[in-house]
Amino acid sequence: MVVQGIVDKAAIRSTDVVMEVGPGTGNLTVKLLDRAKKVVAVEYDVRMVREVLKRVEGTDHARSLHVIQGDVLKVALPFFDVCVANIPYQISSPLLFKLLAHRPMFRCAVIMLQEEFAQRLTAKPGDDLYCRLSVNTQLLAKVDQLMKVGRNNFRPPPKVDSRVVRIELRNPPPPVNFNEWDGLVRLVFNRKHKTLHAVLTTKSVLTVLEKNFKTYMALRGKESCEVVAGMEIEGGKTGVPRAGGVKALVQEVVALPAFEGKRAAKMDLDDFLALLAEFNQRGVHFSS
Repeated sequence: MVVQGIVDKAAIRSTDVVMEVGPGTGNLTVKLLDRAKKVVAVEYDVRMVREVLKRVEGTDHARSLHVIQGDVLKVALPFFDVCVANIPYQISSPLLFKLLAHRPMFRCAVIMLQEEFAQRLTAKPGDDLYCRLSVNTQLLAKVDQLMKVGRNNFRPPPKVDSRVVRIELRNPPPPVNFNEWDGLVRLVFNRKHKTLHAVLTTKSVLTVLEKNFKTYMALRGKESCEVVAGMEIEGGKTGVPRAGGVKALVQEVVALPAFEGKRAAKMDLDDFLALLAEFNQRGVHFSS
């Protein structure tokens, strides 16, 4: 029932190429082959590769199945319309973001994940599980919780329950540099219940931002005594802002009415986008 439910939720068309991650012995694979034009299965375990190929040997499905033996985090992913996967916990995050960055865009991914990880993907501001993973995923994709899968559906049963989620990439993607975005989000979620001022004005954070600021100014070829967002650059010291340095720029942003007293734990996507825009306008960047 679980296997059939996953196939149904994926809404596979007869013209689709489906990528399956971790086919195992092929229980889900054969169901996918019944619906899709082609299934490309990525499997790390050589023994499981043999098992899934044996499963379709001598059938009409044999010519519609292509197996890639290798680490899904390292191999080049093929073109696909739909991804179906039961992802081990230890690779959940890196594989998720590899899929979110995949081009050309796919129609959807239906993925089984450990329950708490799956719940983090759709957590909202103020929820206990709301975290960097929540914000980054929701920036790039729409995620729906499809069904809960109890641990007793597996042999041997794992220690935790699982959930199946459906992921659809946002198209067009948001007009933001993801490395820059993630740099900001990583910092503020390190202590998500602290105010932005408390998190972003620590010595260690300011040291990084100062370095990034100098790199940014150097790349833009700034001359001395130019102005960035109304702040004069100190003559003879390209990339060093007058009147308190980068710390003054940071304090200026976090003191704005929209951000004063704000904490990452209760900020939404629009808040983070606005915050990043204010910093960038002043030449403050979160990736070098």
